[in-house]
Amino acid sequence: MSPRSSAAPRTAPARSPHRALTPEAFGPGKVILLGEHAVVYGHPALAVPLTLGVTARGAPADRCSLAGLPELTLAQRRMLDAAFDAVAEATGRPPLRIALSSTLPVSMGLGSSAALAVAVSRLLLGARGDRASPAKVLALALRMEETFHGTPSGVDHTVSAHGEPLLYRRPVPGRPGRVRRVRIGARATLVLGLVGPRRGTQETVAALRRRAARWPERYGRLFREMGRLAVEGTAALERGDLEALGDAMNVNHGLLAAVGVSSPALDVAVDVLRRAGALGAKLTGAGGDGGAVVALFRRPPPPGALEQAGMTVLTSELEPSR
Repeated sequence: MSPRSSAAPRTAPARSPHRALTPEAFGPGKVILLGEHAVVYGHPALAVPLTLGVTARGAPADRCSLAGLPELTLAQRRMLDAAFDAVAEATGRPPLRIALSSTLPVSMGLGSSAALAVAVSRLLLGARGDRASPAKVLALALRMEETFHGTPSGVDHTVSAHGEPLLYRRPVPGRPGRVRRVRIGARATLVLGLVGPRRGTQETVAALRRRAARWPERYGRLFREMGRLAVEGTAALERGDLEALGDAMNVNHGLLAAVGVSSPALDVAVDVLRRAGALGAKLTGAGGDGGAVVALFRRPPPPGALEQAGMTVLTSELEPSR
C-alpha cells in the first residue's frame, strides 16, 4: 500500500445545497513514525497516511443521520453519535443518510477516528454545496476529534485531510503551529503489528499529563528529545537513509517507554519485529496497554513469518516521492 495513493478523496462536486449530494468520501488512516505524545506539548511529529481508511457514502433521506460500523461498542457508538451531531449541526443538517465502512482496526493508534471524521466532514461539506478544501475539512473534523479524544494533538486528522507524509507541530501559546510536507527518499515497507485492545486515548493522555505536570522539567526534557528525533528522522527519510530513520524509531520507543505509555505486550511486539529484521520498531499512537507497533523494513518480510509468531500484521509501502 502506498501512502501517497491515499491522498485523493473520492468525491463528486455538489451543484446546490442539500440537493446534489457527494456520494462518497474517503479518509485515510495514519501511522506516526516519530513524536507521538510529545506532539501534544508543541513538539514535532512525523506521520504518514495509509491506504487503509474509512469510507462515507451518502444517500438522500428525510433527515441527517449516520449508520454503519456495527463492530463499535455501545460507548463508542454514543461518542460517535455525539461527534456526528456537532458537525451535522455545523453544516445545517443536510437531509442525508451517511453509511460508514472501514478497513482500519478501531482503537489501535492508526487514526481510525480521524479518518472517520475526515470522511464524514468531506461528505457533509459537499452535501451543503461547499468545496471540501483541506482547511474546511480540518476545521470540521477537529470538532469530531475533540469529542473522541478531548485534547487531540491534531496530527491524525491533519495527515488524513492532506493525504501525504507530514512533519507536524501543533500551535501552542507563544508559538505558531507548522505543517510541512515530507518527501520520501527511498522505498521501504512499514509493518503494523496489532497487539490488542487498549484503553481509550483520553485516559492514556490524561495520565501522562498528570505525570508531566508533577515533574515538568524531567518530562519536558524527554518530550524535547522526542521532537528532535522527529526532525532528525524526517531528514533521514527525505535523503533515503533508512538505517538512520530506523535508529530514531528505536530510540523513540525507549523514550515512550520512559514516559510510561508502553507496556510489556507492546515491548514484546517491538522485539519480535526487530528480531525479524526491522531497521527500527516502536509503538505508534497513544500506546497504553495495547494498540499497535510500527516497524521499518527495507523489503517486506517473508509471508507468514510474523503471523507464525502470533502477531496480526498489516503492511504499507513507502514509495519514493516523484
